[in-house]
Amino acid sequence: MKRLEGKTAIITGAGSGIGRAGAMLFAEHGAAVVLVDLSPDVGATAEAIRAAGGAAIALQSDAANDDAVAEAVQTAVEQYGTLDIYYANAGIIGERKPFDDLTAGDWSEVLRVNLSSAFLAIQHATRVMVPARRGSILCTTSVAGLRGGGGPAPYSASKAAIINLVQTSAQQFGPSGIRVNAICPGMIDQTGMGQPTFEMARRYGVEREMTQMIALRRGGLPAEVAQAALFLASDESSYVTGHVLEVDGGMSASLPTVPVGSLNVRRQG
Repeated sequence: MKRLEGKTAIITGAGSGIGRAGAMLFAEHGAAVVLVDLSPDVGATAEAIRAAGGAAIALQSDAANDDAVAEAVQTAVEQYGTLDIYYANAGIIGERKPFDDLTAGDWSEVLRVNLSSAFLAIQHATRVMVPARRGSILCTTSVAGLRGGGGPAPYSASKAAIINLVQTSAQQFGPSGIRVNAICPGMIDQTGMGQPTFEMARRYGVEREMTQMIALRRGGLPAEVAQAALFLASDESSYVTGHVLEVDGGMSASLPTVPVGSLNVRRQG
């Protein structure tokens, strides 16, 4: 059975990685999707969905821009008649610098892309969802937002703030029938953020050591995160809101035993 039949979803960061996997899976389960990404690869994701018989519109725009988010919501409503799901997945890790070398610009850009995009998603989506008294909003956070040592300071701070934003929004919009949840990936391979780390670890022969912090002893895949997103987007999670669903192979259970921030495979060998 298609779990999102008749629903419309906006997915940001849909040009690759977790966003693309989520877009493909949502469409496979019957959702009409509006895809947002600054990368032109978002068009290829939409083309793949349409080739498989799904409904998809690609918008090459900035998920942290107020006007662009408003346009995405308007497009969903005008083209498909409704907005049921907003999956705010776009994000960047930012500059990998020592704390003392970070600039104010480094800091503000990471918070703009990661945190402001989630805020705008919730704000614009709820303007449509509140009158309809239904809707599911998902925001991508990270194990770096759960404990220190999981990533660079601006990235970690932005992801921690998303968790609080999700919980606060869940309280505010719950009476209107809207659910707001967070998906918390761990070390995910085949993504713009994770793949370079895994490739370097393999090059220097330290992948086994790197994955010792993960209970399942391996990196995750975008498709595995997409399955969690599908659950939270669907009516199967109708009594779940304000929740942070960790999809990390047990990594958050062991942090900060081996902080990700301490791993610098470039210094190996």
